[in-house]
Amino acid sequence: MASRLSMVPIPLLSVSCENLHKIHQPSTLFSNPSLFAFYKTISSSKSNRRPQLVHVVNQELVQSADSKLTHDSQTAPQSSKLVLVVGGSGGVGQLVVASLLSRNIKSRLILRDPEKATILFGGQDEKKLQVWKGDTRDPGDLDPLIFVGVTHVICCTGTTAFPSKRWDGDNTPERVDWEGVRNLVSMLPPSVSRVVLVSSIGVTKFNELPWSILNLFGVLKYKKMGEDFVRNSGLPFTIIRAGRLTDGPYTSYDLNTLLRATAGQRRAVVLGQGDKLVGEVSRLVVAEACIQALDIEFTEGQIYEINSVEGEGPGSDPQKWRELFKAAQAQ
Repeated sequence: MASRLSMVPIPLLSVSCENLHKIHQPSTLFSNPSLFAFYKTISSSKSNRRPQLVHVVNQELVQSADSKLTHDSQTAPQSSKLVLVVGGSGGVGQLVVASLLSRNIKSRLILRDPEKATILFGGQDEKKLQVWKGDTRDPGDLDPLIFVGVTHVICCTGTTAFPSKRWDGDNTPERVDWEGVRNLVSMLPPSVSRVVLVSSIGVTKFNELPWSILNLFGVLKYKKMGEDFVRNSGLPFTIIRAGRLTDGPYTSYDLNTLLRATAGQRRAVVLGQGDKLVGEVSRLVVAEACIQALDIEFTEGQIYEINSVEGEGPGSDPQKWRELFKAAQAQ
């Protein structure tokens, strides 16, 4: 049975690099070195083609001093949202949670190990961050009370495409990307305003070369099954299919460090539809896209592919993100 962890505010403590290494598990789907080479081959083979469903709007990721970040989170008006984040200890999920906290948006996490929340985000007021113990792979481990009052959901769970240590404990693509998503969505109340699911490019082509190589152990097939379950659930949804994830993961014991993470020069956002994009995307860009999609009404019922390239970008500007999403649908 799932249980709730109350997070008592405590001072942020320094954690050695050695300990952080023990805590952190790489969260990118494409962490396998041979797969990275494979994916780079796909990208380079398409480099001479102009993407048909691409719209680039500059993205400027926010860099702020610790004092400004603290000030912003304290002075921002309290949002009426209660966002359930699933996969909040992963590379994208951490950034989603950190960004929601900075916006003063109340968040609720489902974690197999709730202690990770304190390690990653420090001591947070329960009015801003609630943590429940639960495992989406086991429907009996999801207490119905977890979902009471939830208005929005961001699901960014995942595992590696090929067998790795992250598969220990039955953490396979079938269990995480299919059964976990199915169990989660089945528990959501019909009053939820939006479900945002992070998926992967290539899910509609898992039987075609070269995607069938990536799908040798079923990761794309199971992600597509998860997508289909969300689409057929009757809940309002947006699906974000990410390219190969870059930048990070940003596992950190310091929330301000997470908030100051940047995508380097790869800040421009490329959005498309129809599963035709091939490339890479910053985890920060994916996290921001998920949060922005919650409030853009015409993204409901839509599926987008997302990459990031060199250039400036929209940062957290809602109007620029609206232009991005709208342009992707218009092509």
